[in-house]
This record gives sequence, C-alpha cells and structure tokens, in this order.
Amino acid sequence: MLAASGTRIRLLFGRLLAEGQLGVRLQGPLGPGIPGSAALAGTHQNRSPEPLNSAEKMHKVPSGYKPSPFDKKILLWTRRFKTEDEIPPWIPLEMMDAAKNKARVKGCYIMIGLTIGACLVVIAFAKRAAEHHETLTSWNLAKKAKWREEAATAAESKAK
Repeated sequence: MLAASGTRIRLLFGRLLAEGQLGVRLQGPLGPGIPGSAALAGTHQNRSPEPLNSAEKMHKVPSGYKPSPFDKKILLWTRRFKTEDEIPPWIPLEMMDAAKNKARVKGCYIMIGLTIGACLVVIAFAKRAAEHHETLTSWNLAKKAKWREEAATAAESKAK
C-alpha cells in the first residue's frame, strides 16, 4: 500500500517537473530514457515560459481509451459492465488491458477444454473400432488389395 502511494507521488512529481510547474529547469540528459537533470534553482527566471510544442505533446500517453465495438464486446464478456449502454465513451487504458488479458485467459481455457474433449472423442472412436477389429493396418491392406485388383483389371483391358 505504501509502495503504491510512493509510486503515485513520484509520478506526480515527475509530471510536474516535466511540465515546468515546479520552477525547476531541466538541463542536459542524464542517460537513455531520462530527459534531463534537475538543477535545483527554484527561481522564476529559470522557468521556461513557452508551452509544450507539438513533438512533446505527441509523446504524452493518453489518459483514456475510446473502445471500439469489439472492445465493448470484450468488456461485456469479461463482465466489466453489464450492458453496452453502461460503457462510457472513454475508459482507462488499465481497464481495457485487464479486460483483454482476462479475455485471452478465458479463450485459452476454452481451447484447452475443446482439445481435451476432442481427445476423449478420438479415444471413444478408437475403442469402438478396436471392438470391431478395425485397425489402420487392416484398412491399409484392404486399400492396397483394391488398388492391385484395379491395376490388374486395367492391365487386362489394355491387353485385349
């Protein structure tokens, strides 16, 4: 619980720092993936007055997600909402990710069940065939005998 609240505070602090609302100017990159080091000079003249440009706005993560009709079906199937009318026009990304993961797991369970069912059906048919003394070997021998017979009749008709 405390770790989650500490993470939220760090994220809030990072967002405020990136937007320039703390009065701290970012200088030079710290390393890969880290935009800059904070110079702890809290003067008003170090604050950048210009707003974020289009390139900086483009890299912001959206706070919501507009679900498609298929996404709405996933949300209903995973029981996040009872009816399609209850689904808001924008939902959090975390909710959609959780619903998709739950749908993947349900789909896997369904495929596992179908595979086990198919195995049981094959076992039942194999036992029934074994009771009638029908084996693959006997089927192959009968098929080859039929082919030999057809080849012999074709050779006789050509010879005449």
